[in-house]
Amino acid sequence: MASSSYSLCNYQIYGSYNARNHFISFNKGFLPLINSSFKPRGSSSFIKKIQSSRTHLITASSDSNNATKKVEVVYDLEDKFSKIADEVDRDVGMTRLTLFSPCKINVFLRITGKRADGFHDLASLFHVISLGDKIKFSLSPSKSTDRLTTNVPGVPLDDKNLIIKALNLFRRKTGTDKYFWIHLDKKVPTGAGLGGGSSNAATALWAANQFSGCVATEKDLQDWSSEIGSDIPFFFSHGAAYCTGRGEVVEDIPPPVPIDTPMVLIKPQEACSTAEVYKRLRLDQTSQIDPLTLLEKISKSGISQDVCVNDLEAPAFEVLPSLRRLKQRIAAAGRGQYDAVFMSGSGSTIVAVGSPDPPQFVYDDDEYKNVFLSEANFITRSDNQWYAEPHSLHEGALSQTGSSLSFQ
Repeated sequence: MASSSYSLCNYQIYGSYNARNHFISFNKGFLPLINSSFKPRGSSSFIKKIQSSRTHLITASSDSNNATKKVEVVYDLEDKFSKIADEVDRDVGMTRLTLFSPCKINVFLRITGKRADGFHDLASLFHVISLGDKIKFSLSPSKSTDRLTTNVPGVPLDDKNLIIKALNLFRRKTGTDKYFWIHLDKKVPTGAGLGGGSSNAATALWAANQFSGCVATEKDLQDWSSEIGSDIPFFFSHGAAYCTGRGEVVEDIPPPVPIDTPMVLIKPQEACSTAEVYKRLRLDQTSQIDPLTLLEKISKSGISQDVCVNDLEAPAFEVLPSLRRLKQRIAAAGRGQYDAVFMSGSGSTIVAVGSPDPPQFVYDDDEYKNVFLSEANFITRSDNQWYAEPHSLHEGALSQTGSSLSFQ
């Protein structure tokens, strides 16, 4: 199936009734309309149902000299179609699904305090962007194990992966027994502050719910997801949200900036450990500006350098001093080109908003030959649909040079 936005499956049966010959003739190519990935299961196949529908005509006639009456019985075809469609929905079901799994940036990120449970309270404007992974789900014949593969090394394939955690969570909450083969086509770098793993988990929950006939509401999925990750609930917003608590308290808001606002993401080879960044955070040295003031300014005047506050930048620059230098160089080289340059999340991605083009030094300086680059813009989703993959995006491809991610 295509990786566009996805909602509930609806099957339609197309046919024509020839009143003269009293049989159903299905249009050529009818079966592919259902999609080749949907295969009948069980003892009664869809083909047999279609064939049997042609036999529901009883006629009798005799010589008029014997005064025998002609009898003709024809089934109500509309009713027959409806019954066949219901049986297809029950018997065939969904077997494959491909979904886009977009990442996010934090336009601003304030850390407002430390909680008794050891986590920190935050207030942040999260927004989904057009860079993302692609995840292919197929029903597995197994009733005990999911199988995950991916295109890049170093990604855990067992229950340490948030995809597997999400599927286990869904089965636990709903009592369903479906297991999956999953292939993760990874484009979002790890350790980047872009929430790639959280997005993968949210996408897996959405997929599992589709395979199960949408037994859970979006609100259910959002609430459950906070049990396995603080950033996961955000992805069940419509794409823009003001998030508080650990990040799991999600206030869906209209996009505060134009969706087509261009940006470029620049991530050095090195990743930032979120735990190390928080370990070096000093609350008395964070910004004191009210996060609601930042949100109001962005909604009224758009993105500018003064509103893109990230309280985790200073500790992240201690963990990775080269990251401070990279941000400074981008800001200096991009004067007049970028509206704001800031770090997303706990790093190590630097976001430059206002242009999709990276500064020239990134290409010229050997120090940055292995950085990850991607242009992006903001995206949203509609009710009851997942995020659609932007087909016009020319993002930096992932390649492997040792453990580095580079632009090709």
